[in-house]
Amino acid sequence: MSYTVNCSILLTELPLLERPAAAKAAGFDKVEFWWPFAESVPADGEIDKFVGALKDAGVQLTGLNFNAGDMPGGDRGLVSWIGREDEFRANIDVVAAIGEATGCRHFNALYGNRQDGQDAAAQDALGVENLVLAARGVERIGGTVLLEPVSGTEAYPLKTAQNALDVIARTQEAGVDNVRLLADFYHLSVNGDDVSAVVEQHAPVFGHIQIADNPGRGAPGTGTLPLGEWVTRSRELGYAGPIGLEYKAAREDAFGWLIRQPA
Repeated sequence: MSYTVNCSILLTELPLLERPAAAKAAGFDKVEFWWPFAESVPADGEIDKFVGALKDAGVQLTGLNFNAGDMPGGDRGLVSWIGREDEFRANIDVVAAIGEATGCRHFNALYGNRQDGQDAAAQDALGVENLVLAARGVERIGGTVLLEPVSGTEAYPLKTAQNALDVIARTQEAGVDNVRLLADFYHLSVNGDDVSAVVEQHAPVFGHIQIADNPGRGAPGTGTLPLGEWVTRSRELGYAGPIGLEYKAAREDAFGWLIRQPA
């Protein structure tokens, strides 16, 4: 089984630039990150340090988020955020450049919360427009934009796989074909989606899979979700990408559950 460690939620006891090496020391050669900078367009030196940390550790960056705003403060993306269009669009070229430098080809664009005082239809129109721009921006490096249903934030409108797939259909109508569903089995389950049905209907076109157990968003085996069954069935149906480990656990026992298999 091929796993990729989300170093924005795991190994957080360490400074960000030390986490790729820690993932490697734990036995992994793939990592993913949420947007690791404070701005949409960070200084070149900051980007160089990030890329250098990956190369020095000998790990492959498999996934990177576009800037999603202040995540600890409750932001969940800029894609549909009226008033921050320039910020998101400036981020696209930076994300593509990091992808080109690292070989990363999957980029998660969190959709954004509903805004008080803004029309939902207008936000959705902007969301589709920005996703199309992002898709075209990473297309030149063979990139894929990921769209993710998220739990825990009432204002975030994409809660089920179908919610995201409906938006993806609109991007296809607009002329792009490299926006894909990020199937986070934890978020889908918490939101009440039928994960088994989602797997059966859509696994061949998943852009990425992430896992955590429920309750608690802990490591597999700490809750009740049949994560192994869902992952195995997704593989049987054609999903061939890595499995993102995006759960909360202390560094010392973060990976004790895992019996690694060949990638």
